[in-house]
Amino acid sequence: MNRTILRTAAGLLLALLLAGCEEERQAAPASGTAPSAPSPGEASKAAFPYKRETVAAGLAVPWEIDFAPDGRIFFTERGGALRVIDKGKLIAEPVFQVNGSLYKQGEAGLLGFALDPQFARNGYIYAYHTYVQDERPVNRVVRLKEQGGKAVLDQVLLDNLPGNRIHDGGRVKFGPDGMLYITNGDADDRPAVQDAAKFAGKIFRIAKDGSVPPDNPFPGSPVYSLGHRNPQGLAWHPVTERLYGSEHGQTAHDEINLIEAGANYGWPLVQGDETEINPADAGKKGPGPLRAPVVHSGDVTWAPSGMTFISRGPWKGHLLAANLRGTQMLHIVLAQDGKSAHSIEPLLAGELGRLRTVAEAPDGSLYVLTNNRDGRGQPQKDDDKIIRFIPEF
Repeated sequence: MNRTILRTAAGLLLALLLAGCEEERQAAPASGTAPSAPSPGEASKAAFPYKRETVAAGLAVPWEIDFAPDGRIFFTERGGALRVIDKGKLIAEPVFQVNGSLYKQGEAGLLGFALDPQFARNGYIYAYHTYVQDERPVNRVVRLKEQGGKAVLDQVLLDNLPGNRIHDGGRVKFGPDGMLYITNGDADDRPAVQDAAKFAGKIFRIAKDGSVPPDNPFPGSPVYSLGHRNPQGLAWHPVTERLYGSEHGQTAHDEINLIEAGANYGWPLVQGDETEINPADAGKKGPGPLRAPVVHSGDVTWAPSGMTFISRGPWKGHLLAANLRGTQMLHIVLAQDGKSAHSIEPLLAGELGRLRTVAEAPDGSLYVLTNNRDGRGQPQKDDDKIIRFIPEF
């Protein structure tokens, strides 16, 4: 059966599953690789065993959040501020402010960051931001050193990553192996994505000092995987320690991927569940086997961003993914093999607006960051917010 017939059949199935009002259709997950996805009406009634409280409001596009051993909560605002919440109080003065050459048009600016696993001892913070170099935007990863509530630039770890007003990636996370993983989008440079020697559309893996691990898939290169359009989320399963990533597709076709060393996720040659490359593009494919997503949105737009796995309680091993355009949080239960989804349901659909990330804190609480002031939302007077969801199980 050819791909056109398959896609037509999938489209008819999607239409049947998502019959109802337009708002419900936009919020619902597609079928495709999610055979057990419930209908929007069923999903809206699904139990979400958490109660909510607002931790901070009136923020300027908060992008990432992380939790220090001493109880402080750090977060970035896209305009260049690294800020902190201490003992429940939002501190007005930033811990660090990126000034001068910061490029903050469109989707660019101060984006992801991560505290060092030994932060209590060394005070290191790893951050990703866009800046202007030779009159063009580029991205870089820097290491800051924090002490006494203030941070200073310590070292540039990875520089000259492609930048643009769109598709800058920007997520920074430590893996269970102690290595630093970074996402970079295609920065609107499609031809570079399938070239392993170029940095657009890649996920990187480096050591804490910026060096390239000797077991990276491409010797001497920080590139860990390729073929990405705009990867925005990274999360490791709490039991298997497998890495999963979220990615924005073109005109929907958003993806949740199982990320493996050296694998190729197909952009711009294929997307969603496509596997056949146009013969005219066959010579453009880069290295690595093409990998299909764990789940994709089909013709519905999610714009998935930050993700987290739940590490305890009845939802242990379940994946949560914040959605921007989808204005919801996806609750994904993986199949036993981890390569497909057993079920998907939308949570908080339309309640909070655009969601940039969701993160699990050390105490099991979930923290959600809204992004209604990012230029594409409909902000209320108290946006943007950090909201805590406290488990009730």
